[in-house]
Amino acid sequence: MRLSKGKWFIVSLVTIALLIVIAVSANRSSRLNWLSNILSVPLKPVQSLFTSAGRKIEDLSAYFQEIDTLREENKALKAEVELLRKENREYSELKEKNDELKRALNLKDEFGDYTITGANIIAVEPGNWFSVFKVDMGERDGIRADFPVVTGSMGLVGRVFDTDTSTSNIQTIIDEESAVSGWIAKPGGGHAIVKGDLELKGEGLCKLVYIPVGIDIEVGDIIETSGVGGIYPKGIEIGKVIEVRKTNSELDRYAIIQPVADFRKLEEVFILKPENYDETGSAEQ
Repeated sequence: MRLSKGKWFIVSLVTIALLIVIAVSANRSSRLNWLSNILSVPLKPVQSLFTSAGRKIEDLSAYFQEIDTLREENKALKAEVELLRKENREYSELKEKNDELKRALNLKDEFGDYTITGANIIAVEPGNWFSVFKVDMGERDGIRADFPVVTGSMGLVGRVFDTDTSTSNIQTIIDEESAVSGWIAKPGGGHAIVKGDLELKGEGLCKLVYIPVGIDIEVGDIIETSGVGGIYPKGIEIGKVIEVRKTNSELDRYAIIQPVADFRKLEEVFILKPENYDETGSAEQ
């Protein structure tokens, strides 16, 4: 039996009413889930986009926070490095002073008849390749001309050339105007003269001349001060023979000397003042 249009309308209305009652009676979470399911499909790409963006923002924030942390750590490390450098400089200065005292004591033991005065090199005459240099000790420190000058390892440097109140000029053994009475330190050795040479001083070398006839001078021979001449005490090592040059006459032969002192690296020297120096310009006999 077919329903009339009026009855069909009533049935439809009742059906809609029942659906509304069911929807109203459902709990809140069910309504939300139902609505969420309806909206999730079109909104899912948008949600993914915001989720991804949020994660990137979190990662970026963590990155900058890590940079700040690294900067603080770097700052702390730099401060620590600077502190260590300062401590190292202080240690080096103390060690240098200690080494200087040790060298002075060794020199005092070696040269008991002399007062030892340490001096720093403060200037070098232009073009003289350390053949003449200035130190920070002068007349007020008891320094006078012709006092011997040595290295901490007891190698001969030269002599005090002239002085003023607070400084002194040192003439080294490689200066072409320098001449030192030397001794060939081996059995059968003898006297000779150690002279500076204009050509050799550029290499930090000097030469041994007036070698006595009959003395067999060889490479490796050690040359010391002879004590003759009144300036240098006997036995200070000058250097060693690195070459022997011969001519037609044995009288004209000479040797090339490598000094103990490395004049390119000198920073300090020690000046020997005779204990019996009478301050009038000479040593008492």
